[in-house]
Amino acid sequence: MTDEQLVAGCLKGDPIAQKALYKAYSRKMMSICMRYAAGREQAHDILQDGFVKVFTKMDHYRGDGPLGGWIARTMVNTALDHLRRNKPYDHSVDLSDAEHLHAEDEHVLSGMTTDEIMALIQALPPGYRTVFNLFAIEGYAHKEIAEMLGVSENTSKSQFMKARAYLRKLLPKEAAELYSDGHEE
Repeated sequence: MTDEQLVAGCLKGDPIAQKALYKAYSRKMMSICMRYAAGREQAHDILQDGFVKVFTKMDHYRGDGPLGGWIARTMVNTALDHLRRNKPYDHSVDLSDAEHLHAEDEHVLSGMTTDEIMALIQALPPGYRTVFNLFAIEGYAHKEIAEMLGVSENTSKSQFMKARAYLRKLLPKEAAELYSDGHEE
Protein backbone atom coordinates (compact mmCIF):
# COMPACT_ATOMS: atom_id res chain seq x y z
CA MET A 1 0.00 0.00 0.00
CA THR A 2 1.15 3.54 -0.69
CA ASP A 3 1.12 6.17 2.03
CA GLU A 4 -1.92 7.76 0.36
CA GLN A 5 -3.77 4.43 0.49
CA LEU A 6 -2.75 3.92 4.11
CA VAL A 7 -4.02 7.38 5.07
CA ALA A 8 -7.30 6.88 3.20
CA GLY A 9 -7.82 3.48 4.85
CA CYS A 10 -6.99 4.79 8.31
CA LEU A 11 -9.39 7.70 7.85
CA LYS A 12 -12.12 5.11 7.19
CA GLY A 13 -11.08 3.17 10.31
CA ASP A 14 -9.97 0.18 8.23
CA PRO A 15 -8.07 -2.18 10.58
CA ILE A 16 -6.09 -3.67 7.66
CA ALA A 17 -4.78 -0.21 6.73
CA GLN A 18 -4.05 0.58 10.38
CA LYS A 19 -2.09 -2.66 10.77
CA ALA A 20 -0.18 -1.99 7.54
CA LEU A 21 0.68 1.57 8.67
CA TYR A 22 1.83 0.28 12.05
CA LYS A 23 3.94 -2.41 10.41
CA ALA A 24 5.47 0.09 7.97
CA TYR A 25 6.43 2.69 10.58
CA SER A 26 6.59 1.05 14.03
CA ARG A 27 10.27 0.06 13.91
CA LYS A 28 11.48 3.57 13.02
CA MET A 29 9.09 5.15 15.51
CA MET A 30 10.27 2.78 18.26
CA SER A 31 13.81 4.10 17.77
CA ILE A 32 12.48 7.64 18.29
CA CYS A 33 10.60 6.56 21.42
CA MET A 34 13.72 4.78 22.76
CA ARG A 35 15.66 8.06 22.60
CA TYR A 36 13.23 9.68 25.03
CA ALA A 37 12.34 6.74 27.25
CA ALA A 38 14.17 5.41 30.27
CA GLY A 39 13.86 1.88 28.92
CA ARG A 40 12.18 -0.42 26.41
CA GLU A 41 8.95 -0.80 28.38
CA GLN A 42 8.41 2.96 28.62
CA ALA A 43 9.34 3.35 24.94
CA HIS A 44 6.76 0.72 24.02
CA ASP A 45 4.10 2.61 26.03
CA ILE A 46 5.00 5.83 24.21
CA LEU A 47 4.89 4.02 20.87
CA GLN A 48 1.43 2.60 21.56
CA ASP A 49 0.08 5.96 22.78
CA GLY A 50 1.66 7.64 19.76
CA PHE A 51 -0.03 5.29 17.30
CA VAL A 52 -3.37 5.78 19.04
CA LYS A 53 -2.89 9.52 18.42
CA VAL A 54 -1.86 8.88 14.81
CA PHE A 55 -5.02 6.87 14.16
CA THR A 56 -7.35 9.26 15.98
CA LYS A 57 -5.83 12.40 14.47
CA MET A 58 -5.16 11.14 10.96
CA ASP A 59 -7.55 13.82 9.68
CA HIS A 60 -4.91 16.40 10.77
CA TYR A 61 -2.41 15.02 8.26
CA ARG A 62 -2.62 17.34 5.24
CA GLY A 63 -0.25 15.50 2.94
CA ASP A 64 2.02 18.52 2.50
CA GLY A 65 5.02 16.55 3.80
CA PRO A 66 6.04 12.92 4.19
CA LEU A 67 3.69 10.78 6.27
CA GLY A 68 6.68 9.39 8.19
CA GLY A 69 7.68 12.91 9.25
CA TRP A 70 4.19 13.65 10.54
CA ILE A 71 4.12 10.35 12.46
CA ALA A 72 7.62 11.08 13.88
CA ARG A 73 6.48 14.50 15.15
CA THR A 74 3.49 12.81 16.76
CA MET A 75 5.82 10.33 18.50
CA VAL A 76 8.10 13.12 19.77
CA ASN A 77 5.10 15.04 21.09
CA THR A 78 3.75 11.89 22.73
CA ALA A 79 7.13 11.27 24.37
CA LEU A 80 7.17 14.87 25.64
CA ASP A 81 3.65 14.41 27.04
CA HIS A 82 4.85 11.31 28.92
CA LEU A 83 7.84 13.19 30.29
CA ARG A 84 5.75 16.19 31.31
CA ARG A 85 3.55 13.89 33.36
CA ASN A 86 6.69 12.77 35.21
CA LYS A 87 7.91 16.38 35.52
CA PRO A 88 11.71 16.05 35.16
CA TYR A 89 11.93 19.86 34.84
CA ASP A 90 10.51 20.91 38.19
CA HIS A 91 13.71 22.69 39.08
CA SER A 92 15.19 25.63 37.23
CA VAL A 93 18.89 25.55 36.50
CA ASP A 94 21.02 28.64 36.02
CA LEU A 95 23.11 28.63 32.86
CA SER A 96 26.08 30.00 34.78
CA ASP A 97 26.23 26.64 36.61
CA ALA A 98 27.40 25.04 33.36
CA GLU A 99 29.46 27.82 31.79
CA HIS A 100 32.70 25.94 32.42
CA LEU A 101 31.64 23.14 30.06
CA HIS A 102 32.81 23.34 26.46
CA ALA A 103 31.99 21.52 23.24
CA GLU A 104 33.51 18.13 22.66
CA ASP A 105 34.72 16.92 19.30
CA GLU A 106 32.12 14.84 17.49
CA HIS A 107 34.73 12.27 16.39
CA VAL A 108 34.61 10.69 19.85
CA LEU A 109 31.30 9.00 19.05
CA SER A 110 32.17 8.08 15.46
CA GLY A 111 33.69 4.71 16.42
CA MET A 112 30.66 3.60 18.44
CA THR A 113 27.72 1.54 17.22
CA THR A 114 24.20 2.93 17.17
CA ASP A 115 23.22 0.60 20.01
CA GLU A 116 26.13 1.85 22.14
CA ILE A 117 25.16 5.47 21.52
CA MET A 118 21.48 4.71 22.28
CA ALA A 119 22.49 3.07 25.56
CA LEU A 120 24.46 6.19 26.51
CA ILE A 121 21.53 8.47 25.69
CA GLN A 122 19.15 6.28 27.68
CA ALA A 123 21.48 6.49 30.67
CA LEU A 124 20.95 10.24 30.85
CA PRO A 125 18.56 11.59 33.50
CA PRO A 126 15.14 12.33 31.90
CA GLY A 127 15.55 16.12 31.75
CA TYR A 128 18.99 15.93 30.18
CA ARG A 129 17.91 13.18 27.77
CA THR A 130 14.87 15.09 26.55
CA VAL A 131 16.71 18.34 25.88
CA PHE A 132 19.63 16.48 24.30
CA ASN A 133 17.27 14.67 21.93
CA LEU A 134 15.30 17.78 21.01
CA PHE A 135 18.40 19.90 20.38
CA ALA A 136 21.08 17.53 19.09
CA ILE A 137 18.92 14.99 17.27
CA GLU A 138 15.61 16.65 16.39
CA GLY A 139 17.25 20.02 15.63
CA TYR A 140 15.03 22.32 17.69
CA ALA A 141 16.39 25.64 18.92
CA HIS A 142 16.65 26.22 22.68
CA LYS A 143 13.90 28.82 22.47
CA GLU A 144 11.56 26.24 20.90
CA ILE A 145 12.56 23.61 23.45
CA ALA A 146 11.88 26.04 26.28
CA GLU A 147 8.39 26.71 24.93
CA MET A 148 7.66 22.98 24.46
CA LEU A 149 8.79 22.07 27.96
CA GLY A 150 7.61 25.17 29.82
CA VAL A 151 11.10 26.08 31.04
CA SER A 152 13.40 29.02 30.45
CA GLU A 153 15.72 29.12 27.45
CA ASN A 154 18.69 29.14 29.85
CA THR A 155 17.40 25.97 31.51
CA SER A 156 17.27 24.29 28.11
CA LYS A 157 20.83 25.38 27.32
CA SER A 158 22.05 24.29 30.73
CA GLN A 159 20.34 20.90 30.51
CA PHE A 160 21.96 20.35 27.10
CA MET A 161 25.44 21.33 28.27
CA LYS A 162 25.11 19.15 31.36
CA ALA A 163 23.86 16.27 29.20
CA ARG A 164 26.98 16.50 27.06
CA ALA A 165 29.21 16.55 30.14
CA TYR A 166 27.30 13.59 31.58
CA LEU A 167 27.67 11.70 28.29
CA ARG A 168 31.40 12.37 28.32
CA LYS A 169 31.61 10.70 31.74
CA LEU A 170 29.64 7.71 30.44
CA LEU A 171 31.73 7.20 27.33
CA PRO A 172 33.65 3.95 27.20
CA LYS A 173 37.20 4.30 28.53
CA GLU A 174 38.76 4.05 25.05
CA ALA A 175 36.61 6.85 23.66
CA ALA A 176 37.20 9.01 26.72
CA GLU A 177 40.97 8.53 26.35
CA LEU A 178 40.71 9.33 22.64
CA TYR A 179 38.93 12.55 23.56
CA SER A 180 41.37 13.56 26.33
CA ASP A 181 44.48 13.07 24.12
CA GLY A 182 45.50 16.52 23.04
CA HIS A 183 42.52 18.28 24.60
CA GLU A 184 42.83 20.46 27.65
CA GLU A 185 40.10 20.40 30.24
